[in-house]
Amino acid sequence: MVDVGEKPDTERVAVAKGEITMQPETLRLITEGGAPKGDVLAAAQIAGIMAAKRTPDLIPLCHPLRITGVDVEFALDSRRSTITVHARVRTVDKTGVEMEALTAAAVAGLTVYDMVKAVDRGVVLTDLCVVEKSGGKSGTWTRRKS
Repeated sequence: MVDVGEKPDTERVAVAKGEITMQPETLRLITEGGAPKGDVLAAAQIAGIMAAKRTPDLIPLCHPLRITGVDVEFALDSRRSTITVHARVRTVDKTGVEMEALTAAAVAGLTVYDMVKAVDRGVVLTDLCVVEKSGGKSGTWTRRKS
């Protein structure tokens, strides 16, 4: 594990995203609250928040951080039959929260799959990535639009 003991505490923020593609009927079930297991987005949101907090238990050599906030939001696109997950994680600590944001977005996406797999086993999770990060020695970084 990298020694970050001498680094100063700074405010750090990371945003990650992932995309979930499904059948149009599956997205309609989610939107209308008719999924067999219940409120898909509420469960996925809670799962993403919990995952961010448990990242050092899941990723070897990942530092436990004092997370000050986690937001997990969803953008539904009926035209493309997708849900985009955005996870924003904040801390005031010695190292960044990119792994926590990625973990939150990934687990939220996995939870969507779990909640709807009985009606659509073809759900696909793609494009998991860090969108932006700020704070620390390296400053601000933003992914270029492709």
